[in-house]
Amino acid sequence: MSRSLSIAQSKGKPAQISEETIDDLERQRQALDFLAKDDLYNASRVLFDLSAEDDYTYHAMTSVRLAEVQRVVQLGGVNGLHSWYRQEDGSLRDCPPLPDVDAYVSIFSPSTATVSALKNFATNAKKTSIRSEVAGHLAGKRYLHPALESRLTIPKTKPKKPPSSNPYLDFWAWSCRNLEWCGPCESSGRVNTSHHVLPIFMHHFGCATPSHESLEILRILADGREVVDMGSGNGYWSFMLRRYGLTVHAVDNMQSEWRVNWIGDTIISDGIQWLRRNANGQNMVLLLVYPIVGGGVGGGTEGGFTRNLVNTFRGDTIAVVGTQNGNGYTGFRNVTMDQFMEKEHPEWTKAVQIPLPSFAGKDEALYVFQRADRVPKAP
Repeated sequence: MSRSLSIAQSKGKPAQISEETIDDLERQRQALDFLAKDDLYNASRVLFDLSAEDDYTYHAMTSVRLAEVQRVVQLGGVNGLHSWYRQEDGSLRDCPPLPDVDAYVSIFSPSTATVSALKNFATNAKKTSIRSEVAGHLAGKRYLHPALESRLTIPKTKPKKPPSSNPYLDFWAWSCRNLEWCGPCESSGRVNTSHHVLPIFMHHFGCATPSHESLEILRILADGREVVDMGSGNGYWSFMLRRYGLTVHAVDNMQSEWRVNWIGDTIISDGIQWLRRNANGQNMVLLLVYPIVGGGVGGGTEGGFTRNLVNTFRGDTIAVVGTQNGNGYTGFRNVTMDQFMEKEHPEWTKAVQIPLPSFAGKDEALYVFQRADRVPKAP
């Protein structure tokens, strides 16, 4: 299955999530119980109230049904289905052990402090292991601007609970254990495949999993300002940010259809036109979750969607969820968002780059850029 997945149109009426659904702890417990048995089919059916005879077709670069994906899940790692890591010569490496997978998952748990969890992930890794390589990769990419580091170091939530449950994180954690994935590194970058589970996740939740740390950082940096989630898709990030107390305008042209809609008030609009109608986003935060590679809004060249939005936006904070390994997933082919901003927009300063929970074979991060005069001077 090709790694280069993108959402295409899907037929059928999407399920609509309600606040009552996400607050139904018994429903979530049942879904987690099914996941513990590697039963993605029934976990999805319970969480989203799907028919027991569900035959919906999920379209991305391939077309799958939930029951078909469940059969693939039951195959385990046969025929290279769990082969996420390769040596320099292209030969496959053994899958990481479950304790290493669990340690990777724990980095993104609200009950751990990310900085401490990352340190422990590295300290307890065996030399030359995949875990050791992942730890080095994540630490090497992670960045908080020195002037913001103390403010943006998010503590663990225990004994206090996070503002909202995060079912995508739960399903993602299951996928790591089931698919024997303990995070991205150079070795995983040599593998150009994904898994049949990914289209299900994309249609149910979206293209990337928000972590508690990423949602808190966005809340802090928004500092009471409204957020425009441009290209919001099915609205999962908007939904979660609202649960964290932010005012979010979800804007999408709705050219793609989704199995599940997390919000019911998506503004159907061209992004540039929406910005122009709203003071070009002045006094707002612009959020781009997996901006498309193609020309998109107002531009026919590669990266036109992202480039034109950045050029039009008059606020001082841009957040982007995308790849951090230059594999062409988001915005630009073979160019990461920070490379683009450094080259074409030196008036912007990178304030944040933190890893996000990455699906098997992917390498995702949250970037935040602020205009140079917005970022305080380092102490």
